[in-house]
Amino acid sequence: MYYIHTIEDTISIPPKYFGQDLEKTATEVLRAKYERTMDKDLGIILAVYNVRDVSDGHIMPGDPSTHHDLKFDVLSFYLGIDEVVVGEISELADFGCFVRLGPLDGLVHLSQITSDFITYDKKATAFVSKNSGKSLKKGDKVYAKVSSISARTNIKDAKIALTMRPDGLGRPEWLREPKRERGAPGDRRGGGRPRPRGGAGRK
Repeated sequence: MYYIHTIEDTISIPPKYFGQDLEKTATEVLRAKYERTMDKDLGIILAVYNVRDVSDGHIMPGDPSTHHDLKFDVLSFYLGIDEVVVGEISELADFGCFVRLGPLDGLVHLSQITSDFITYDKKATAFVSKNSGKSLKKGDKVYAKVSSISARTNIKDAKIALTMRPDGLGRPEWLREPKRERGAPGDRRGGGRPRPRGGAGRK
């Protein structure tokens, strides 16, 4: 989810910064250029640090700025399809819930919260399953898997779809709840056909 990358680049320093500390100025220019931007290969760049190897400036014809080659590190946030992530429920709605994942929110549609039948209880502001007793409310920690990512050129337009249906996902408390045996009394999800009551079986 979080990664560190080393980048080499060339930056332009305007005349208004001449005479100031070069490394400090370069860091300021790089942060304005990179931080809170989205890169298709690196993801969302959260922070620029450890600026180093700043070269002596050179001037191009018609450009009063000095240009410097340098190297620096960035902290980025990147998600991949089928990646399992951990986050916190940030908002509930009748169509699903949003999970806070670092700088972004992912959506878990109602149908992807659990394989149990679950409904949104507006009075309790929670999702509740009457059959299994599972519940989900704002602030809960959950494990989810990334289903799809629609990433535009900026953070606002990024859309992440999540699922918690597979075994091992959802609230940690769900993992400790005993599972009903397949076909147990009261469990209509059993896969076998009901047995006839009394009488001889078919020959």
